[in-house]
Amino acid sequence: MLCACLYHHHTFTSSAFFSISQFELFRIQMSLCGSVSALNLRCGFRHVNSDMMNATSFRGSESMGHPLTIPTKTRPRKASHPLQVVCLDYPRPELENTVNFLEASYLSSSFRVSPRPTKPLKIIIAGAGLAGLSTAKYLADAGHKPLLLEARDVLGGKVAAWKDEDGDWYETGLHIFFGAYPNVQNLFGELGINDRLQWKEHSMIFAIPNKPGEFSRFDFPEVLPAPINGIWAILKNNEMLTWPEKVKFAIGLLPAILGGQTYVEAQDGITVKEWMRKQGIPDRVTTEVFIAMSKALNFINPDELSMQCILIALNRFLQEKHGSKMAFLDGNPPERLCMPIVDHIRSLGGEVKLNSRIQKIELNSDATVKNFLLTNGEVIEGDVYVFATPVDILKLLLPESWKEIPYFKKLEKLVGVPVINVHIWFDRKLKNTSDHLLFSRSPLLSVYADMSVTCKEYYNPNQSMLELVFAPAEEWISRSDSEIIDATMKELAKLFPDEISADQSKAKILKYHVVKTPRSVYKTVPNCEPCRPLQRSPVEGFYLAGDYTKQKYLASMEGAVLSGKFCAQAIVQDYELLVARGEGRLAEASIR
Repeated sequence: MLCACLYHHHTFTSSAFFSISQFELFRIQMSLCGSVSALNLRCGFRHVNSDMMNATSFRGSESMGHPLTIPTKTRPRKASHPLQVVCLDYPRPELENTVNFLEASYLSSSFRVSPRPTKPLKIIIAGAGLAGLSTAKYLADAGHKPLLLEARDVLGGKVAAWKDEDGDWYETGLHIFFGAYPNVQNLFGELGINDRLQWKEHSMIFAIPNKPGEFSRFDFPEVLPAPINGIWAILKNNEMLTWPEKVKFAIGLLPAILGGQTYVEAQDGITVKEWMRKQGIPDRVTTEVFIAMSKALNFINPDELSMQCILIALNRFLQEKHGSKMAFLDGNPPERLCMPIVDHIRSLGGEVKLNSRIQKIELNSDATVKNFLLTNGEVIEGDVYVFATPVDILKLLLPESWKEIPYFKKLEKLVGVPVINVHIWFDRKLKNTSDHLLFSRSPLLSVYADMSVTCKEYYNPNQSMLELVFAPAEEWISRSDSEIIDATMKELAKLFPDEISADQSKAKILKYHVVKTPRSVYKTVPNCEPCRPLQRSPVEGFYLAGDYTKQKYLASMEGAVLSGKFCAQAIVQDYELLVARGEGRLAEASIR
């Protein structure tokens, strides 16, 4: 999904609008020499410019089959226009020399080069989403033996997907991989699967509600550096904001630019809507741009979302040349992303078990973890225990004696936000779409994409499959699938006026899947930041991972992966203490 959709979504420990000295950049680069060769892999994409869009093809992993070609006509550039299906993957952007990528690479390499443990720890990890997979992967890199337990029969957590009886996949969310996701990008490189990301044109495309079927674009020129490319994209777009509105918005942003991280963190207690008004920014800016952005980031509207979330996203998108550039995974996430991580873990002696649901965290007399009791009666014991589930599941399983500990008590404010992901297969190829993520600007829908065009595995030259994020979903999560589809079709009729009607008198629905997640990423409302826990808990030998824990990004795939690295780092740092603790328990047991 975009940041949440985009499962997205982001806190930075360094200056929010920061720079790094050439010396520091050189130091980081030198520290990585000889240890990150896998990160230099390139996709097998053919370089294609906009003049070659009349005959383009998917390129990349040969295991996915032969390249697919869609002949199309080039579309004229207008200020706003209906979209035309063009199927094109762009070369992987140059990310390796960005500060954030180098920092992420350095953290990854620290696990591979750390001293090998004389006694590898057996680490039990609950939850095989990206946070749990990341934790296990980097602990295995450091020489330990993780055992990853997943309650369901599918990998991925919030990026899980399932195959229906026709062999078609449907997913938990619409997942977008940004250039500004340095730890995710490093992970792809470390696994040797960079070619599984299908990079798209550096643009953001928004529907125009008062002009059904038309769209407005923000195009980021490749020849310009950041933040000039982003400023140019905003200045060149005249459909969504007037010049006076752009000027007032720019002036309103000055405190964030000048105040840095201290200012950004201070905005955690105010909503987007409140901040905009406080800065004298016209309400139309919120309506035209930030409703769509808020729903994409956290599935909620600007009157609920913390402004800190928006400022962090804007920071990354404006300060990194390719930060807002998007890629789609070339297939279903469990097989194309999660399984390579599992294979890596297993190759280093770790284990991953599905259908292993935790019923209870059982404690020792000193309130430390004794074992995990599974619903099938199996008892799982280890040297260290990690919970990498969503925060709502952790709260359900917290032992009573832990609930009043301030570290855990603060979790009460962190609550997952409901979201619905909708997949609709049509009887024809829709024309008013694009090989890209689209912002619907609908009151019911967030972002959507024609996955039959954007994703190699889902490619279909004759029929479209739209994947849409239905948000905010609070009032809809308990409604029937048919009600949700009816409401979705009414909105699609505005986006595709010539091709879709609510009564299906035009394009017909062949089938659909509705995936409801009652508690997805945590709801980034004001004053949540102080409640986010560090990965190292006050309970000796017990750790947390998940996008809700403290890390540079809020609720996102990047946040989940980074939280896993921080969790693994804390365990590696605590190694001597954890070994001594284990030996002490053995001595106590022998005396008894």
